[in-house]
Amino acid sequence: QVQLVESGGGLVQAGASLRLSCAASGRAFSTYVMAWFRQGPGKEREFVAAINWSGGFTDYDDSVKGRFTISRDNAKNTVYLQMNNLRPEDTAVYYCAAGHDYGRFNYRYWGQGTQVTVSS
Repeated sequence: QVQLVESGGGLVQAGASLRLSCAASGRAFSTYVMAWFRQGPGKEREFVAAINWSGGFTDYDDSVKGRFTISRDNAKNTVYLQMNNLRPEDTAVYYCAAGHDYGRFNYRYWGQGTQVTVSS
């Protein structure tokens, strides 16, 4: 089992950058696929990015490709989401997730979320 705690959210203007962090506790962090999801106001939760256990494979939703970068530091049990050129439509609660199947579904463990608000 793994516990996830996100941090790094905040209120920024369009065009700014933020880096989200997700600290994991528990065993065998390096064996988990990690991902970020988000849920905007009045919207369903949606996939943002995923990274495999080694960091060698990543996947992004088209809406963030080229602007967001997911990375991980297995020595620190942490996964990151670097968000550049933020847009108002990126406003959402961002969730970190962990699972064993690389892809956009079937994540078993979730954090509590961190709010990102982008003003125009």
